[in-house]
Amino acid sequence: MQNNLVQILNLKKYFRIKKGIFFKTNDYIKAVDNVEINIQANKTLGLVGESGSGKTTLSKCILKLLNPDEGKIIFDGIDITNYSMKQMIPLRKRMQIIFQDPYSSLNPRFTVLKTILEGMNIHKIYDIEKRYERVHELLNMVGLNDNDLNKFPHEFSGGQRQRIVIARALSLNPDFIVCDEPVSSLDVSIQSQIINLLKDLQMQLNLTYLFISHNLAVIRNISDDIAIMYLGQIVEYASSEKIFLEPKHPYTKALLNATPEINPDKKPHRIVLKGNIPSASKIPNGCRFHPRCPEKIKECSYIEPVLSINESHQVRCLLYKECFPDII
Repeated sequence: MQNNLVQILNLKKYFRIKKGIFFKTNDYIKAVDNVEINIQANKTLGLVGESGSGKTTLSKCILKLLNPDEGKIIFDGIDITNYSMKQMIPLRKRMQIIFQDPYSSLNPRFTVLKTILEGMNIHKIYDIEKRYERVHELLNMVGLNDNDLNKFPHEFSGGQRQRIVIARALSLNPDFIVCDEPVSSLDVSIQSQIINLLKDLQMQLNLTYLFISHNLAVIRNISDDIAIMYLGQIVEYASSEKIFLEPKHPYTKALLNATPEINPDKKPHRIVLKGNIPSASKIPNGCRFHPRCPEKIKECSYIEPVLSINESHQVRCLLYKECFPDII
């Protein structure tokens, strides 16, 4: 039986588009539309998709930084969907986030010491002496040293700043961390160091990650399960091994096909997607991917597929008969 730390059920998050002199709601941006995912304890779920697919909005809903319009968010068996800001305070210690840009997510006026102490001071965990001991322990854990305590963010490289952000996230002893493209702004050599650090910390501290990235090589390296997101919906969901060895959805195949080939003598057939991802306020009829899909059939333009009920490998595509809705 799977031990799920996070369960997302039929989650929806729409943003209103207001126009006119009276700012009446004209339409909606369907950023997250009927998403269901499970994140197993002590495992990593990789979330992949183009910019504008709704990945960051989904992560913010899970952390209750945004309130969903429908659906349920269950954290460690507790339904927190309708929790107020006050009710969420005790859970904030257990749920943390690592942002994409470490420089903009750090206060330029705070030293490293003050940055890492801030969360512990707010939540009043440990006594004062123990908090300072914890700071030293965290710095060593992420590969920095005590000489860095009184430095400011601008005195560090990008990789070092991300290590500070990781130390800050760990300061409250969380169970669950959202990693929102934490290595995309770093050099390739530094990316591997940060990924290895995150994997080591997961083993040491029994952490659970939701890891968002465009880089499929990174996703493959760190993820146990992978969810492919397109225009607010999950279109494929399986173990990392199955996604890379047996991709089913045409969008997943295109993403994998776009990954650079290491062997110069191997020249695979390129799958070229036409156009960009549509606006979430102007979602196409039928399958959302069909205007760009190289494998579409006539039904794709007017029938919206459902996510197949297959726990080991889920897909949302009319090329598979189980994805046709019951009304057809």
